[in-house]
Amino acid sequence: MRQYLTLLFLSLFATCLSAQDTSMDYYLPDVNLDRSIPSPQDVLGFEVGKWHLSHDQLVRYLYELAEASDNIQIEEYGRTHEDRPLILLTISSPKNLENLEEIRQRHLLNADPNAENVDVSDDPVVVYQGFSIHGNEPSGANAAVLLAYYLAAGKGRQVEKFLDDAVILLDPCFNPDGFHRFSTWANMHKSAVGNADPNSREFNEVWPGGRTNHYWFDLNRDWLLAQHPESQGRLRLFHKWKPNVLTDHHEMGTNATFFFQPGVPQRTNPLTPDRNQQLTAEIGNFHAAALDEIGSLYYSQENFDDYYYGKGSTYPDINGSVGILFEQGSSRGHVQESENGLVFFPFTIRNQLKTAISTLEGSVSLRKELLDYQKEFYSNAAKEAFAERRKAFIYGELHDQTRLRAFTDLLQLHQIETFELNKEVQANGTTFKPGKAFVVPLQQDQYRLIRTIFETTDTFKDSLFYDVSAWTLPMAFNLEFESVEKGDLAGNPVSESSWLEIEAPEYSEYAYLIEWDDYAAPKAANKLLEAGLRVKVAMQPFQTNRRSFDRGTLMIPVAGQSMGAETLHNRILAISESCRIKVYDADTGLTPAGIDLGSRQFQRLELPEVLLVGGSGTYSYEVGEMWYLLEERLGIPASIVEADRLSRINLDRYNVILLAHGSYGSLGASGTKKLQEWVRSGGTLWCQRGAVNWAISNQLSGAVVQKETDEAEAETEEKPEWQTYSSLSANSGSRVIGGAILSAEADLSHPLLFGFKRNTIPVFRRGTLFLEDTENPYASPLRYSKEPVLSGYVHESQVEKISGSPALVVSRVGSGRVICSPDNLNFRAYWYGTQKLTTNAIFFGHLISGRAAEAVKPPPAK
Repeated sequence: MRQYLTLLFLSLFATCLSAQDTSMDYYLPDVNLDRSIPSPQDVLGFEVGKWHLSHDQLVRYLYELAEASDNIQIEEYGRTHEDRPLILLTISSPKNLENLEEIRQRHLLNADPNAENVDVSDDPVVVYQGFSIHGNEPSGANAAVLLAYYLAAGKGRQVEKFLDDAVILLDPCFNPDGFHRFSTWANMHKSAVGNADPNSREFNEVWPGGRTNHYWFDLNRDWLLAQHPESQGRLRLFHKWKPNVLTDHHEMGTNATFFFQPGVPQRTNPLTPDRNQQLTAEIGNFHAAALDEIGSLYYSQENFDDYYYGKGSTYPDINGSVGILFEQGSSRGHVQESENGLVFFPFTIRNQLKTAISTLEGSVSLRKELLDYQKEFYSNAAKEAFAERRKAFIYGELHDQTRLRAFTDLLQLHQIETFELNKEVQANGTTFKPGKAFVVPLQQDQYRLIRTIFETTDTFKDSLFYDVSAWTLPMAFNLEFESVEKGDLAGNPVSESSWLEIEAPEYSEYAYLIEWDDYAAPKAANKLLEAGLRVKVAMQPFQTNRRSFDRGTLMIPVAGQSMGAETLHNRILAISESCRIKVYDADTGLTPAGIDLGSRQFQRLELPEVLLVGGSGTYSYEVGEMWYLLEERLGIPASIVEADRLSRINLDRYNVILLAHGSYGSLGASGTKKLQEWVRSGGTLWCQRGAVNWAISNQLSGAVVQKETDEAEAETEEKPEWQTYSSLSANSGSRVIGGAILSAEADLSHPLLFGFKRNTIPVFRRGTLFLEDTENPYASPLRYSKEPVLSGYVHESQVEKISGSPALVVSRVGSGRVICSPDNLNFRAYWYGTQKLTTNAIFFGHLISGRAAEAVKPPPAK
């Protein structure tokens, strides 16, 4: 009998697991629906929540829905790296849609402080609703389908009011590539009987998972940085409309409940007006009521913050909108056990749908307040700008048009007006020259956004940060910039004609020269080497009859190549044009000063054959950043190999191996030995962050890690002060460096610093890995400054450890070189300024003298 009851219970339990309600009555109870409008089941053959929608299914349904509804217009606003469409549904009443452009133009006037006699009090509020920017947080995008159906098929006063009083910009999936990747994983591992065991493969994705985009970037950190097509398309859309509210639907850990903003009050960026947070809280009351109605647990004003403006819920806050973050405890698959009971996928979708609807309810109810706030935001910003002593920021770069242009393009994407500098200017000891510098006046609509882009930060209300504490963008691009109190420096608005024309190189029968200063030079070098050409690099400076050339200059001799002089010239022309880089012709090898072109101080370059180690135990974000650098910026194919496979492949075909942050335990003894042998044979190994620890412990680097702060304190006889239990998290968190900008001193004669022109460069710092001084004084060509903090939060105890410590250490292992960086120099792809350090290691690492490298000491005897 007992056995029978047990079997009956298990049978009922399994039935419960596999029979979670996915009907429309579960999602939209008591809603009268127009059955002539196709439901998701009508088109796809199953109810939402039974399976994870793939992106192609989502797109297919929404196009059919738009075709059937007079309330929806649909458009494609971009494509992902994997060529998936980014689509937007504009949803409103038929009358509003007929007059949509007029409504949009009037709405934009509300954000223009110079517009006069504009009354939008009767105009609709604009609400941008976005979902699933993290691909493995799928309840949002699945709920977006139901929201669209509700607004197309729903009948009744509430839906009519939404359509009459709002223009709804529904972006159903911010991250199609990651979303599609994760849906495949969840569906292919779905249990037929509903296995909720968290240990099941369904809930444990293999590396790199579905969170990120194609290159494994977190797109929810890319709103301000805009390095990816998904973000660029979304920003164009955002500024096309300037919505009053933007929502960002996410998921969090399975044992959590549901979060909606406001976040932690003291962690709101000081440039965000108080009224923004008040409106967020007022809309939050509608979320609370909606979740109370269905008995869902939730919380607010904890954990998450509104500090970094590069996220979907904070970027709107610096643009006159109200950004709102939602976080739903994730099922990660179809049903999973949690501290709060079973978490069903349809349950997570319903919570997202309910709060999407409550967002509309709150926005429509607060329509006038939101429109007034937007007008007030830009009006007050204009007053603040007028009261400023500063009139503009100037930024420039004398030697690198590519970095300068990339930064300028970014400003323009954010609707920041930028102008040519009309005369040479001296500011704070820096000279800015027309043609190589630009002006950003502060008296413009984006005044507050300009401030957050250009200003440094050194005061904080809190020492805990959900993300980075500093993002001064000109520093990331290693551009010189200053604020000025002059208002007469702006020339013509920046346009395509603002950029110096790249003159075609003259025909030469002797040699061609390319300076390494420009960001695009490595890409050009790779193209030359791929073409089978002999390319050499100058290890010392020299002059020709026309100009001076610095270390790192590329020289392509005409003689001895695999192609004739005419063919070579045409190839040089094509590379110059495609890379937008200046190429100089040389008609003699004899120079008036410095090395001659036939000197042995010109070293031959090798075509980079790069292996990038990934897989379990490596940090996918950083692996993705290096993959992106190699292929998108340098044009170098990246062979990504899982660490546990390294021992089984032939490493002889590679001359460079890159190790991102990670533990590398999965290499095993055989993989480690193979990598050691490869380095001894002449390979160049790049290690960053956690990989530095691994290299040191496996006798591949002579670097030495400083002791942790608490270890150093334990060696003193002083007892720590008594502390309260409630302060534990804050005290420990205050010593975390989540993201700050530091200053480093550079040895410009070192091959790793070829192409840099200033002795001091900004470096991004995350984490508390600090290195001791090297015994070889030549082995650390980049060191942190004595006063290292340029912007962001760093605990005073960490500042002492950073000051003067190495930021790069080169070691020799046999014939090979191991280059260690305690930092991520390719952070989020926008750190153009320090990416060249990684690039130089790839191209020049093998040329570093062994006498300038730290010796690797044998392990201590046991």
